[in-house]
Amino acid sequence: MSTWNRASWRDKPIKQQPEYADADHLRRVTQKLNELPPLIFAGEVRLLKKQFADVVAGEAFLLQGGDCAESFSEFRADNIRDSFKAIMQMAIVMTFAGSSPVVKVGRMGGQFAKPRSSDDETIGGVTLPSYRGDIINGVEFTAEARMPDPDRMIQAYNQSASTLNLLRAFATGGMADLNQVHQWNLDFVQDSPLEEKYEELAGRIQESLAFMAACGVSSRTHRTLRETDFYTSHEALLLEYEEAFTRQDSLTGDWYDTSAHMLWIGDRTRQLDGAHIEFMRGIKNPIGVKAGPSMDPDELIRLIDAVNPENESGRLNVIVRMGADKVGEHLPDLIRAVEREGRDILWSCDPMHGNTIKSSSGFKTRPVHAVLAEMKNFFEVHNSEGTYGGGVHLEMTGKNVTECTGGAFNISDEDLKSRYHTHCDPRLNADQALELAFLIADSLKAAKRH
Repeated sequence: MSTWNRASWRDKPIKQQPEYADADHLRRVTQKLNELPPLIFAGEVRLLKKQFADVVAGEAFLLQGGDCAESFSEFRADNIRDSFKAIMQMAIVMTFAGSSPVVKVGRMGGQFAKPRSSDDETIGGVTLPSYRGDIINGVEFTAEARMPDPDRMIQAYNQSASTLNLLRAFATGGMADLNQVHQWNLDFVQDSPLEEKYEELAGRIQESLAFMAACGVSSRTHRTLRETDFYTSHEALLLEYEEAFTRQDSLTGDWYDTSAHMLWIGDRTRQLDGAHIEFMRGIKNPIGVKAGPSMDPDELIRLIDAVNPENESGRLNVIVRMGADKVGEHLPDLIRAVEREGRDILWSCDPMHGNTIKSSSGFKTRPVHAVLAEMKNFFEVHNSEGTYGGGVHLEMTGKNVTECTGGAFNISDEDLKSRYHTHCDPRLNADQALELAFLIADSLKAAKRH
């Protein structure tokens, strides 16, 4: 392949990019971004890659979750805290009930850009550019809001820096202490049918901690009981932004995208000759690639070899997003091709994007029963193939939203309008995400028995 540099993607065909009206304005903004401090550090990325390698080996599980698309208008400390608590709650269920360490990666601190199925949107006979995420344009349906604005990249950076600062404080400042396990239960979940199940598990954890403390092992003496590693990720879609934060590590000489610990390529931008593959093949971050039902086994092998030619374990995460009714048909061929060619990858399940429908009330939604079914089918396929389904990738929030139907509260189509707050795709609320966590824990137990 040709020599890589952080701008070599510019010589490749590219999709899903905005058209900025003022090239000089864009250049000034990207120059400013080049001068700003990194959001994450190369040493953190290397640690995450090692933990991903543990997942590949079947010794851990990846939990990746967070907003469909972060927004400027809903940027509040409480929202970040509640999403962190929801992820911690899920992780403790999987760790304790599934007897597996959990690698925690948030779709937070940079998940601002979204691919769209159409460049334009028409409402009431008026056609405007599609909303592509707050880092590019505004969600309001006006010509001014939908004009791509480079300055939004600066705001996205500032919000990401604040989010990361708070996440690091939560992860190391006491909130992640296992003695706080009861406090991770969000208020609205306490009224859920799952409350009793979670509280029973939390009680067992407290008993175990009390026994360990009596033996001299407590959160005061052992960091792993009071702190956690928490990483960030987003889709590397807006390459002007990603290039600006791609920096050379002074210790190794390698290049890292310092906008997040992990980046991924979407199902719409994974063309082998495209700009996104070209960019991603040169950075040393762990990367993901979405694999929909159109992914061909031979194409997957070529893609793996393009971005991970050294077959480095922990480098590549294939994120399967096919739909509950298609994963059983398409996934086995992908797994068999990877096994036949001896490639080391992390397999995870995105049960959200393939199960999106339009409800009778007119809202875009995702039925929880379909999400659960795709996850169950994903794990069953891996068990039958003798491989390890090592992760899950969820669009979720700690807020009490009504965006996905079903779940323990049995949200109906009519309920959607009461708290439908997403700027883009529907998210699981914390109660629905907790329901998935118990299913995953059961699947992890089955995988260990297998």
